[in-house]
Amino acid sequence: MSAAPLLEVAGLTRSFGGLRAVDEVSLRVAAGEIVGLLGPNGSGKTTVLNLISGALRPDRGTVHLAGAPIQGLPAFRIARKGVARTFQLVRVLGSMSCRENVLAAVAFGAHGQWGEGARRAADALLDRVGLGGRGDAPGADLTYIDQKRLELARALALRPALLLLDEWLAGLNPAELRVGIELVRALRAEGIGILLVEHVMDAIRSLCDRCVVMNAGRVIAAGAPAAVLADAEVVRAYLGDEHA
Repeated sequence: MSAAPLLEVAGLTRSFGGLRAVDEVSLRVAAGEIVGLLGPNGSGKTTVLNLISGALRPDRGTVHLAGAPIQGLPAFRIARKGVARTFQLVRVLGSMSCRENVLAAVAFGAHGQWGEGARRAADALLDRVGLGGRGDAPGADLTYIDQKRLELARALALRPALLLLDEWLAGLNPAELRVGIELVRALRAEGIGILLVEHVMDAIRSLCDRCVVMNAGRVIAAGAPAAVLADAEVVRAYLGDEHA
């Protein structure tokens, strides 16, 4: 693993009116590393992903990708620099086929590809996420779980250096979860850095090299998964004072 971080976030802050949703958050992700971003609902995790990916602009703080600042850039420029994501509330193009959803990313990403080569690339990505043979199916006709698979295929079509996964493993049955964990593990083996927002503790323990835990917009713990999940402040944030 490289000593230089792929992603470096420092002092990231964003308020909505009087609510400081993200408060001086700092974290790092190396190439080929999975970092879990954890915390109870409402702690600011998705807002951090929105700030990194360009869906929101930070009030202050910096985001560096491979040493270059990206904070405040439009989302499409950040995507072309190598950041892809999935969403907690799945966003597929329902009126388009599965293949067309992925082709949009294949064609308009930083490594634009067209024609038969793009079609083969799209079908290979659909097969990889478990949607092989369903390229002609409309995105709107997929189950929720399959829409999540489609969204991941579209993200991977950008050939990202950094992948932001927002509860991508949530809602999977045990068999699907095992397959999903292996897929994410394979992405790490390819050198992709992954920032993983997740509540499925089996996945966190299986996948994460390190964890960062947030509560009320701030980082309250960071380190190896076992140590972080046993931290008294983390237990208190999730379960209350009587369990800490």
